Amino acid sequence: MLERLALHRPELRAWALYDWANSAFFTTVVTAIFPVYFATVAAKGLPSDVATSRYAFATTVALSIAAVLGPVLGSFADRAPLKKRFLAFFVGLGALSTALLWFVGEGDWVLGAILFGIGNLAASSGFVFYDALLPHIASADEMDRVSVAGYAIGYLGGGLLLAINVAWVLSPETFGLPDAGVATRLSFVSVAVWWAAFSIPLFRRVPEPAVAHVRDPNRSLVGDSFRGLARTLKELRSYREAALFMLAFLLYNDGIQTIIRMAAVYSTEIGMETSALIQAVLLVQVIGIPFAFLFGQLADKLGSRRAIGLGIVAYAGVSILAWQMDSSSEFFALAIIVGMVQGGTQALSRSLFASLIPAHRSAEFFGLFAVMEKFAGIFGPALFGIVVAVTGSSRHAILSVIVFFIVGGLLLSHVDIEAGQRQARAASA
Repeated sequence: MLERLALHRPELRAWALYDWANSAFFTTVVTAIFPVYFATVAAKGLPSDVATSRYAFATTVALSIAAVLGPVLGSFADRAPLKKRFLAFFVGLGALSTALLWFVGEGDWVLGAILFGIGNLAASSGFVFYDALLPHIASADEMDRVSVAGYAIGYLGGGLLLAINVAWVLSPETFGLPDAGVATRLSFVSVAVWWAAFSIPLFRRVPEPAVAHVRDPNRSLVGDSFRGLARTLKELRSYREAALFMLAFLLYNDGIQTIIRMAAVYSTEIGMETSALIQAVLLVQVIGIPFAFLFGQLADKLGSRRAIGLGIVAYAGVSILAWQMDSSSEFFALAIIVGMVQGGTQALSRSLFASLIPAHRSAEFFGLFAVMEKFAGIFGPALFGIVVAVTGSSRHAILSVIVFFIVGGLLLSHVDIEAGQRQARAASA
């Protein structure tokens, strides 16, 4: 069973477990609890549309910084054995900023936005080095399954801690807590501890990849890294399929990230109760576990592109249904659809890109991939915030997201995957 899931070696299990660690930040802080806490407590006194706009702006700024840093750090890490050290730094930074959310109280929206932004920056930057380890520990026929396993385990870990956090918030007296406010702030601290503790197996079990670059000893490592990045950007034109896939991913993932990040504030604005929102997020986590693994099997039969395409079509439907949503039952229906396709779509995108790039330059290319991923978290929330500011409502904003799925899907259909994989293998050889 473990071999079928591509979890049969210690380094594969340790690598996948980082998704378990990191997903707690995205479920509790990004998706479920902090957005509501920000809107109702940290931004108390602000009009709801202003609070939504400022939350979107904090996300945009943080991911913009991560987008600039990603390729530079990736180039640096391909020229020195530092992938795990960089990852450790961002785990520490993310855990610390998340723990400090404990101090965000009523009206402290500036502090909350800053700490939330730093946490997003750390989580996003860490993925550059985490993803770059994948082609060094998994063979070509294992990558889809390992990537999917990471997402599935992430759903399980993130959902488990979120369930505990929800229990604290809904019944604080049962756990000896004075009130729901303390329970909410304690949940942020628990995410920090969870993130740091469950990252340890990766640092112990996953080996630091050997550095393949031959560096001129008379040149500084920093200068050599910038020159290497410039060369990678220039050579990207030679890797046409990888470049085209990155552009497609930028667009359709922009839609995915916008729906993930803005769902909570959107549901709050249209009048959904917090308890219903959290239940829907938990539902996504539970459904996501088996369906992430199912997407791995689906990719084996249909190919990665067709499996990703199914996810894109489903998300386009979600944006249309969300536009006219006006009840909790409809929100739960959307949560079921998202849970079925979210993890598999993103996991297969990661492993498909890994198969289109030379393994010995994985951090550089995943640094560029991170730029696409971060811009995917910039344009969508920025557009969302602009549409909300102009119209005063999130309904038209959620519908506008559909354009990212349409254009991204069309570009994906033009990627010649087999040619790209042959070119990547030749370059690595």
